[in-house]
Amino acid sequence: MSNPLSPAAHLPVLLMEAVAALAIKPDGLYVDATFGRGGHSRAILGQLGSAGRLIALDRDPAAIAAGASIKDPRLTLIHAAFSRLDEVLTAQGVTQVDGILLDVGVSSPQLDDPSRGMSFRFDAPLDMRMDTTQGETAADFLASAEQRQIEGVIREYGEERFAHALAKALVAARSGQRISSTGQLAALVAAVVRTREPGQHPATRTFQALRIHVNRELEELSLTLPQALRRLQPGGRLAVISFHSLEDRIVKRFLRDAASPPQPPKGVPVRAADLPAPTLRLVGKAVRASAAETAANPRARSAVMRVAEKVL
Repeated sequence: MSNPLSPAAHLPVLLMEAVAALAIKPDGLYVDATFGRGGHSRAILGQLGSAGRLIALDRDPAAIAAGASIKDPRLTLIHAAFSRLDEVLTAQGVTQVDGILLDVGVSSPQLDDPSRGMSFRFDAPLDMRMDTTQGETAADFLASAEQRQIEGVIREYGEERFAHALAKALVAARSGQRISSTGQLAALVAAVVRTREPGQHPATRTFQALRIHVNRELEELSLTLPQALRRLQPGGRLAVISFHSLEDRIVKRFLRDAASPPQPPKGVPVRAADLPAPTLRLVGKAVRASAAETAANPRARSAVMRVAEKVL
């Protein structure tokens, strides 16, 4: 087996906290639904015994290629979006697992690779897809979407107050030529959004919104959480790290609802003791990156981890 804690391994946000939250059993079966560059997976393998097993998923072909360097028979690495969790586990002959980890949103390698078109720091093709083998690129969307649809995406996913003006400008600009590069898009946005928080590029919110839309990030998360709950065995842990308020809101509401007993219709007298037991138990409070981690990695600043344990 390879050394799972190799010094060369990429260390993601809240690494030790996330692995501790899973309460790993040496002979357990776990899922890292967002492999990335394998930081969490390596740490989980480091706590598993010889009988333990880890199934890791990622929708990004580059992540799967990077994972080929881990020569460990306990690891099964699969190219799939985490919304296919049920399908993947069924294909692996797995019914239930002891723990599931989700580290949602864009990864640092995706942001730092100019060819992916996710950052305004580089002038590159306007792609933004996490899975480069399928789906519509950001350039495709901007070329074909109606103005009101573009405005809705920028407003809802970017929480951008200049969404209307931006959508109007983007539609006007594409009549002259296709918006096909990150440099073009960043320049167009900067011309419309003239005020922004100190230290933040005017295009930050627009790029975020388009990326979330192209990858259906919020829909994927909403589809995955119920599957994760079904696939956990009693006592199994679910840990979810999110980096955006919209993601965290989905996670918080899902966990809260699953940890609350179903409520009877209004006016129906039912004793609390007779209500069905909740499916989950919340574990601790939301966990955020320490000051030291944030100083070393500014991208950790917005990370929030929520943890729950399957009861029934």
